[in-house]
Amino acid sequence: MLYVDEGDVLTSAGVAAGLDLCLHIVRLDLGAAVARAYAKRIVVSPHRDGGQAQFVDRPVPARSDGSLAPTREWALERLAEPLTVRELAAHAHVSERTFARRFAAETGLPPLQWLHAQRVDAARAALETTTASVDEVAHACGFGTGANLRKHFRRAVRTTPTAYRRAFTA
Repeated sequence: MLYVDEGDVLTSAGVAAGLDLCLHIVRLDLGAAVARAYAKRIVVSPHRDGGQAQFVDRPVPARSDGSLAPTREWALERLAEPLTVRELAAHAHVSERTFARRFAAETGLPPLQWLHAQRVDAARAALETTTASVDEVAHACGFGTGANLRKHFRRAVRTTPTAYRRAFTA
């Protein structure tokens, strides 16, 4: 076991597992959101359940003149809707090719890959902070069905939505 919590006695299996134990204590005392923030800051998983991906935010460059930031913000407000590169480019008032090139230069990702990552991040946040069902989270984040969310979530986060939610509940 990585660590054992027997109430008055807590012990870990080693140095790395000690970080897991510390995050467990933070999660119990201060909540899952604080534990997640600390985990991100020290670049470790908020709760190791075996084979999970690291949970690190992807920074996006600050907004500047000519930036596609307004289109990214517009897309984030419409995650539940089907969005295409054509619609994103139209919002930015540029051609699809120009949009794709500029978008990748600003974010480091192609537009639809970025959109997919944002949907996964929104699903993670919903699983951490709500009691909505997996199907409800899937619909709200633009995955449509629970099965579709499970498939994409496992690919991106390397765990299931249910296991992920369990990692953030005391």
